[in-house]
Amino acid sequence: MTNNFNTHLRNAALVTATVALLGLGGCGAMGVQNPSGTLSPVNATAGPAGERLMLKGFDVVAYHTQGKHAMGTSAHTSTYEGVVFWFASAEHKALFDKDPAKYQPAYGGYCANGLVYGIPWGGDGDTWAMINGRVFIFGGQGSKDGFMLEPAKNVVLADKYWTEEVKGSNSFLQRAKRLTLRVSHYKSGAEIAADVAAKKAKGS
Repeated sequence: MTNNFNTHLRNAALVTATVALLGLGGCGAMGVQNPSGTLSPVNATAGPAGERLMLKGFDVVAYHTQGKHAMGTSAHTSTYEGVVFWFASAEHKALFDKDPAKYQPAYGGYCANGLVYGIPWGGDGDTWAMINGRVFIFGGQGSKDGFMLEPAKNVVLADKYWTEEVKGSNSFLQRAKRLTLRVSHYKSGAEIAADVAAKKAKGS
C-alpha cells in the first residue's frame, strides 16, 4: 500500500512539474525545440522571422575553424532538418553545407552538464569546450566548471542519457521527468559550485 501511495505521489509531482514547465515555456517554445527531423530535440529559439534558430544564431562552424565562438548573421543561413543556422561568413556556410552533421554540437546544443543528469535545458553559444573534436555547449561558466571537474566521466554519462532517454524525445517532458525523478548522482547548482570551489582551494 505504501509503495503504491509513493508511486502515486511521484506521478502527481511529475504531472505538476510538466504543467509548470509548459506554462513557463509555452507551446511555442515546445514546438521550436522539438522539430520533426533527426535533430530533435534541439536548443533552438524563435528567430526574427519565426524560424527555428539554432543556438540563438551562434556560428557552429567557428568553433572548429577559429577555435572561438562567433555570432552568425541572417545574411548567411542554411536550413538543416528543419533548423536554421546562421554563420559569420559565406565560407562557414559553405563548409556547413558540405557536411552539416560534422558541425552539430553535442546533445542538440543543450547544456552538456544538464545532460549528465538527463536534463535537456539551457546552453549558451559563448560558453563551450572542444573535447576530442566534439563541441560541448554549457549554460554558463558554472556549468562548464562543474562538467570539467571530471570531463571523461561526464561525457560518458551525458552520452548515455542522450542516447537512451533524450534523443528523439520531447525536451519539455524529458526535462520535467528528470527534474522530478532525479538520477542517483544528481547535484544541484549549489553543490556543483561547492565542488568547483573545493577543487580551486586545493589548487588543482
